Amino acid sequence: MDFEYMLVNVDEGIATIIINRPETLNALSPAVYHELKEALTKLTSNPMVKAVIITGAGSKAFIAGADIAAMSIMSSNDALLFGEAAKEVSFRIESMSQPVIAAINGLALGGGCELALACDFRVAASSAKFGQPEINLGIIPGNGGTQRLTRLVGVSKAKEMIMLGDLVSAEQALQLGLVHQVVEADQLMPSAVQLAKKLSQKAPIALAMAKRSIHRAVGSDTEEGLAFELNCFAHCFSTQDQKEGMKAFLEKRTPQYTGS
Repeated sequence: MDFEYMLVNVDEGIATIIINRPETLNALSPAVYHELKEALTKLTSNPMVKAVIITGAGSKAFIAGADIAAMSIMSSNDALLFGEAAKEVSFRIESMSQPVIAAINGLALGGGCELALACDFRVAASSAKFGQPEINLGIIPGNGGTQRLTRLVGVSKAKEMIMLGDLVSAEQALQLGLVHQVVEADQLMPSAVQLAKKLSQKAPIALAMAKRSIHRAVGSDTEEGLAFELNCFAHCFSTQDQKEGMKAFLEKRTPQYTGS
């Protein structure tokens, strides 16, 4: 499979997707989400694929977030469409029968953290950092941050990460249950592959049914919650604070919010 913004490889039943925009710290744009959806759709229908690993190119970032330059000029409706594209990718990850592993090699911020949250397993390099710092841009998470993160780490820690925009280290993420395993950077992909191979040896139908049943147990109201979150996210793009927050980010200065 040939893509502009990612590398996709299948070897011995294990598919690896590498988000390949290292010059932007693998930032998520509408085009990246489109390619991700296409890649996941093809892998889902491939009976030879038993497990999927998603990681980022380079050593600095898994995915450092959404493309702020692209987001900074979005209207509320643009943001809604962008969020819908992101949500489709996350739902694709959750609904596909194969287990999906996030191999987090660096920063997993904003949309990058949210993408990892949608995966079934998260293996992190010891240097990785996690966060939902959207509040510092005058917006909120728009692809499951307020929903999946809260279910994983609890209300108090979710409020700390989302309302303060604080980052957590890989070890803190492990203690919180945000990741399943922390390893040294040179062991990240071997560990992810080892986990993928172990999963690939399980009965495929039973594995798919287990995944669906677990999601049903904890996510009965997920779709409603995600819809509410996305509407709130899009509303932020009708505010002056969103424009100021993203302009300040791009200009590398402290934002001056007015509550308008």
